[in-house]
Amino acid sequence: MTPGHSPVLLEEVLTALAPRDGGIYVDGTLGGGGYTRKILEAADCTVWGIDRDPDAIARNADLAAQFTGRLHLLPGRFGDMDTLLRDNGVEAVDGVALDLGVSSPQIDTPERGFSFASDGPLDMRMERTGESAADVVNNTDEADLAHIVRKLGEERHARRVARAIVTARGTAPIETTAQLADIVRAVIPKSRTSHIDPATRTFQALRIHVNDELGELDRGLIAAERILRPGGRLAVVSFHSLEDRPVKAFLRTRSGGDGRGSRHLPEQTNRRAPAWRLVSRRAIRPGDAETSRNPRARSARLRVAERTAEPSWGSAAEGGAG
Repeated sequence: MTPGHSPVLLEEVLTALAPRDGGIYVDGTLGGGGYTRKILEAADCTVWGIDRDPDAIARNADLAAQFTGRLHLLPGRFGDMDTLLRDNGVEAVDGVALDLGVSSPQIDTPERGFSFASDGPLDMRMERTGESAADVVNNTDEADLAHIVRKLGEERHARRVARAIVTARGTAPIETTAQLADIVRAVIPKSRTSHIDPATRTFQALRIHVNDELGELDRGLIAAERILRPGGRLAVVSFHSLEDRPVKAFLRTRSGGDGRGSRHLPEQTNRRAPAWRLVSRRAIRPGDAETSRNPRARSARLRVAERTAEPSWGSAAEGGAG
């Protein structure tokens, strides 16, 4: 794996997937290759590593050479995993791992603009194409900017942040992470009880918006449902409630956890056959040893489910609950 990269809940993800000889697995967020390496070492199996970041694909070329014929690198989005795999002759897989959000190599590379820990260009694009974070802060009107920061950053001072950004860009374009962080810090009071930097939520919101991360998550869950064979496992690691809530809701609904009757509501008669079985009803959290070793693991949650033999529900537009 990439030096300095510590995959979160690594052993728990491996236990969830239970790699077996001859199995086919998908690491939908290849990143530093930590999950992929562990899966390949656990069994004589095949892994398809998908990542939308071209740097991640290049970074894992040596790993692919080490596991020639067993690790296949696929540039693309995990929301398209079913199409990508079928285009490569794979009709079904035995396990899918997703590690949501930004990867450690992305955070630790100032030139990518994901973090304000070191100054760099205000970029945040995982694919290095399309609208950048700088484009958003310099061109979005104040009301829409406030909506992005409030919804995707859960920032209660979103209007104040948006107003400060619009005022600052009226003097000169906002082009670096340090510029934006200073603008946000100047209008959000630092908490006496929290060590979280006041700029954190705004940076999170912009990153999620630029990369359509929540839309990609919705598409990825549906794609995993379509490509996993009966008995195949899905393991999803998330880092904040905006990611965890849709995963929890998706799996709960499609495992039959919703729609049960009560004394207030009649039993539904048109319930669909469950596409999933929950392996663990509660999210799995890292232990004290891992959080002390890797502080980034503190907020991590792992949800695990197993595909049933029932047909995929498809997307929400097709009548599912996605």
